[in-house]
Amino acid sequence: MTYTEGKNNLENKVEEHKELIKEVLSAYPEKSRKKREKHLNVHEDGKSDCGVKSNIKSVPGVMTARGCAYAGSKGVVWGPIKDMIHISHGPVGCGYWSWSGRRNYYVGKTGVDSFGTMHFTSDFQERDIVFGGDKKLTKIIEEIEVLFPLNRGISVQSECPIGLIGDDIEAVSKKAAKQINKPVVPVRCEGFRGVSQSLGHHIANDALRDHMFPRFDKAKKENTLSIEPGPYDVALIGDYNIGGDAWASRMILEEMGLRVVAQWSGDGTVNELVNGPASKLVLIHCYRSMNYICRSLEEAYGMPWMEFNFFGPTKIAASIREIAARFDEKIQANAEKVIAKYTTVMNAVLDKYRPRLEGKTVMLYVGGLRPRHVVPAFEDLGIKVVGTGYEFAHNDDYKRTTNYIDGATIIYDDVTAFEFEEFVKHMKPDLVASGIKEKYVFQKMGLPFRQMHSWDYSDLAIAPQSQMGKYVLKEE
Repeated sequence: MTYTEGKNNLENKVEEHKELIKEVLSAYPEKSRKKREKHLNVHEDGKSDCGVKSNIKSVPGVMTARGCAYAGSKGVVWGPIKDMIHISHGPVGCGYWSWSGRRNYYVGKTGVDSFGTMHFTSDFQERDIVFGGDKKLTKIIEEIEVLFPLNRGISVQSECPIGLIGDDIEAVSKKAAKQINKPVVPVRCEGFRGVSQSLGHHIANDALRDHMFPRFDKAKKENTLSIEPGPYDVALIGDYNIGGDAWASRMILEEMGLRVVAQWSGDGTVNELVNGPASKLVLIHCYRSMNYICRSLEEAYGMPWMEFNFFGPTKIAASIREIAARFDEKIQANAEKVIAKYTTVMNAVLDKYRPRLEGKTVMLYVGGLRPRHVVPAFEDLGIKVVGTGYEFAHNDDYKRTTNYIDGATIIYDDVTAFEFEEFVKHMKPDLVASGIKEKYVFQKMGLPFRQMHSWDYSDLAIAPQSQMGKYVLKEE
């Protein structure tokens, strides 16, 4: 095919996909159609923007896959911090759905020094709505200290009614922190705030900044940090260790000669939250959920930060080199050794599977970073991404996405169940990669599906035997 033929073919595909979007939108009433058309587009090569609107309230009545601010704070950012107890302050229903739903793996003794899979709720009743829950919250914190004395702190994750009735969780938390001599962090993440879980991420980040930075400043001043800062210290931020993926990233970084002094927040601890600002470099995995704290670290301590991508051999090698470039020749040499060590292993996988997958197509719809970060991993296997979109992205996420996708890729923001199903019916991808809410719809359509939020389950996971460098296989 000549260049001109290829260009004309691409232009025809762009127009074809734009017509598809118009056809799908024609099913809506005019008002809804005008709102939704802003969120759907076809990417064109050479443009630095996907051309979709994002971070806007969902259209009432459509089936959206978004979560709320409470889900973003408790379920994503704070929940994986293993040695803190996270109280879902409000009715039991919200708390139930946040209970260990994301497979945030951790090492520790559950109920003794780790609490990630345990559920703590103030279980609001009608009388609490009428008279307030401040006294009840105080009592719960007191009981937690008796029942679980090895906890290293408490967070209060507020649900919708708390903001509506005006419970003073800040005053309760401040008083309780003095009584138990541990951090008690109030988080104003009522579900009705913002348009999705994204604002919950931001609120959670701000709470981390306001309650953990002062602890670092004090420990540094008093020379009581739990680590001795070193030249190769890094903080791994925005990785929630879903299925053990933060451990995999940590293994690579440590083999390069770096020391991971903080994981925020998968398999993370209060000490690591405090140690984070002592790092020489912040490495952020999920840009959307924790870029806020990276910016705060930069502003407060002048700490550099960078986004990295450890999905697929091509991007893993590129990211290893980008990270190593921030350090000296020793780390750069180690980086090349790590790449060489695993290239043979990864090539064997590609040699086995790529011939069977070459030319296949996939459509993505996920949250966080995966709608763009996993694109090169699919391409390594010979699979082309023909559609991708985010549940709760902002405009800067879509700008970053243009660096990953090809022309004629369909882009959808906060896609509705109807839209996604119609796009899939037309595009006929060989695989759909999305979340649990979409999984069974497409499986019933006879399409292969991969769960991309909490990952599909497997028999074994890699678990660290100690904090630094030794890892063992652990049965789930």
